Amino acid sequence: MSDLLSADFYAGNRKRLRSLFQGTAPIVITAAGSLQQGSDYAYSFHQDGSFLYLTGLNNAELVLVIDRDREYLILPERSHVSDVFDGSYEAESFAKISGISEVLDYKVGWKKLATRLKRSKHVATLAPPAPYVDVLNLYTNPARAVLMEKIKTLNPDIEPLDLRQHLAVMRMIKQPAELAAIQKAVDTTVKTFQEIQKKLPKLRYEYEVEALLGYGFRRRGADGHAYSPIVGVGQNACTLHYEENNDPLTENQLLLIDAGAQVNRYAADITRTFAIGQPTKRQRQVYDAVLEVHEFALTNLKAGISIRDNEKTVEQFMGEKLRSLGLIRNVEREEIRKYYPHATSHFLGLDVHDGGDYDKPLESGVVLTVEPGIYIPEEGIGIRIEDDVLITATGIDVLSAKLPTVL
Repeated sequence: MSDLLSADFYAGNRKRLRSLFQGTAPIVITAAGSLQQGSDYAYSFHQDGSFLYLTGLNNAELVLVIDRDREYLILPERSHVSDVFDGSYEAESFAKISGISEVLDYKVGWKKLATRLKRSKHVATLAPPAPYVDVLNLYTNPARAVLMEKIKTLNPDIEPLDLRQHLAVMRMIKQPAELAAIQKAVDTTVKTFQEIQKKLPKLRYEYEVEALLGYGFRRRGADGHAYSPIVGVGQNACTLHYEENNDPLTENQLLLIDAGAQVNRYAADITRTFAIGQPTKRQRQVYDAVLEVHEFALTNLKAGISIRDNEKTVEQFMGEKLRSLGLIRNVEREEIRKYYPHATSHFLGLDVHDGGDYDKPLESGVVLTVEPGIYIPEEGIGIRIEDDVLITATGIDVLSAKLPTVL
């Protein structure tokens, strides 16, 4: 992992949170929990972004307590088996990374916190998500819910105060150290894409591209992938989160690559669509339409406009392009979404889909993606062009501009 972020960075984030949250209630925030993959082993651990933002610690089940001018970490209960197989938790290391000098074991820490919670009317924390998100078909990490249950056993009458909006607003505006991490992730991704593009004529399978992505990221100093890469040829590119990456690269098809390196957990998120051999007239026609929408979306972005408002404008422009391609008759949302089913932009940072307020006017320091696409399953054409963009005081800076958008 690159050493771009210091303990002072995380201490500054905690100080900003205290200043935004005007109440006197203790702030209690949990790390994510490990999730079972098989009988006795877990999926690769992915830390809660807000916990990471406040501590820099990439370990499960830690608890952060900020109580007025005091702050401390509580270690989880761990078995000897866990220490042997997964490594022990070292208080000294946690203190050095986070800048939190007081690191308490489970019993001592919870005894101290319990004394405070039992005489408090409120506790400030991050509200637990629903156990299951229907629209995404995803189970959520239960760590926040488990924390709230434990707090309620100590004080059944305590009322939680939700800090999610505070942290979302904080994380929207990137600090110089964050921008440096994102730019390194972007530069690493760009160089790896350029390398793959040169080798593409000799590659035969999607998985070869996937392998080169991971190798290129790690060789250039990144931590690895920010998310599972999408390498889809032809029809596969019409599945937005295609991850199998197994099929042969067929002549006269288009190859969509959506991938991003990760540096200090900060993500890049870039997509390019390449022709294998010579593109057909229809493929080029659709590609040019996506490129026009991409350039239009970039020209609209500036401080003062919200992502939500920009989305509406881009959607209408996309509708005109879809109509000119003969895909729809009327520029109406329901028809547009048949061929353009996702958003143009999302926030980018510690999470590839980072926290933020989509209705809040953009400010200097916000990083987001611009990624229009057109997907025509009946023609086996899926095209997306995605860049990472920084909002500045005078306009925008396309962080991934060094990667050409030529088919």
